[in-house]
Amino acid sequence: MSAMARPSLPSSLDSTLPGISREVLSVSMEPKYQCQQCKDILRKPFQAQCGHRFCVFCFKQLTSSGPIPCEACRAEGIFEEAMSMLNIAVAFPDNAARREIDSLPAKCRNDGCSWSGTLKEYEGQHEGRCDFERVKCEACQALILVSEKDRHNERECEARTLNCKYCKVAFNFKEIKAHDEICQKFPMQCKDCGKKKIPREKFQEHIKSCAKSKSACQFSEIGCRAVVDNGKQQEHEQTSVMEHLHSGLGLYLTALENIVCVLNREVERSALTMEALSRQHRLDQEKIENLANKVRQLERTLTMRDLQLADSEQSLRELQFCTFDGVFIWKIADFSRRRQDAVGGRAPAMFSPAFYSSKYGYKMCLRLYLNGDGTGRGTHLSLFFVVMRGKYDALLKWPFSQKVTLMLLDQNNREHIIDAFRPDVSSTSFQRPISEMNIASGCPLFCPLAKLAGKSSYLRDDTIFIKAIVDLTGL
Repeated sequence: MSAMARPSLPSSLDSTLPGISREVLSVSMEPKYQCQQCKDILRKPFQAQCGHRFCVFCFKQLTSSGPIPCEACRAEGIFEEAMSMLNIAVAFPDNAARREIDSLPAKCRNDGCSWSGTLKEYEGQHEGRCDFERVKCEACQALILVSEKDRHNERECEARTLNCKYCKVAFNFKEIKAHDEICQKFPMQCKDCGKKKIPREKFQEHIKSCAKSKSACQFSEIGCRAVVDNGKQQEHEQTSVMEHLHSGLGLYLTALENIVCVLNREVERSALTMEALSRQHRLDQEKIENLANKVRQLERTLTMRDLQLADSEQSLRELQFCTFDGVFIWKIADFSRRRQDAVGGRAPAMFSPAFYSSKYGYKMCLRLYLNGDGTGRGTHLSLFFVVMRGKYDALLKWPFSQKVTLMLLDQNNREHIIDAFRPDVSSTSFQRPISEMNIASGCPLFCPLAKLAGKSSYLRDDTIFIKAIVDLTGL
């Protein structure tokens, strides 16, 4: 590990949670056990150089952008410029306070739970595991007991998703009646013959063929108003031949009269048609011009597609750098220009191509700040490890818990700068990703920028090499 880089806090001293609710205590809380930031019981207490105590989570948040004045000192009227600065570099874990807090009597604050013990036992064994704890249903937003979550999701949630037992389409529980009204597989009953379980999509076909259903005579268009059983249509046609012919002849004569009238009107319209054709010709010319404009637009669109294709080809070229064994070397050329972009704020961070622990394993990448980030801004290279969403995450073990080693390679192959860490499995950075990538985690003080000045063996031909090794033990 580099002598100048400050490693991340060990998991025993780190936390992703603020203080423990004071409602958990079975006794009155003394002020010395209160975090100056969140005002709850200190969780893994840190003591600043001014003497005030904070949860490690709260302290890291307060100092994430560097040292800041202690507001508790100001409130108490004891602020001193030299001593009243909150600085992670000079703060320390207050183990004595932690032992006192761990031994305090505690009880569960959830209604119906009778658990009691020490605060250490609460934090390690009961917090977040109580069957009487209430959580919000993601679908309907109702508060439910953790122990009843599965039953609620399967039987009670008004916003749960169901599959139609007839057509298998998924829909919201509230929409079950509306779906039944349109489901093409829904079983229906013929009111004429009494047949049941006829799918809606075949119901009209059944009505047409059902012997007991009634239909209008097929000669209804020429005036027959009879409505007869489907099974007696042929009999009706045979017994009503003369009526159908008479109706048909009357309609034929009427149609001839209408045709004469139509022809007369068509003659009158012919002159108007010629004028209309002339107007249409002018409109056609305008359409031709519009089509020509659209052709030009399509040509511009094709040009844009060519550019997009070039970008895709670039992405394919990047895939050739992808590895599948947990070892990745990142070549960063044009270092000077990239560093100036970082200093100027134009591109403070850059991501490496993705790499994998195996062909079907974890997907990962690196995030590098050439002008530092957080406590390393302006003084160090900051290097972070990022767990990305992969195609095979459902088959992997979560949270991610493999040891990660980060290196800045000495191009003389003598003294590489090395930092390593084991993931804090309670951190959201190492849970299964729900977006494209998790929050980066790593080393804000990875390498002093001074080591890259002058004739540095780490920077040659304006190029540096970063190497990442993921321990595959246990996979």
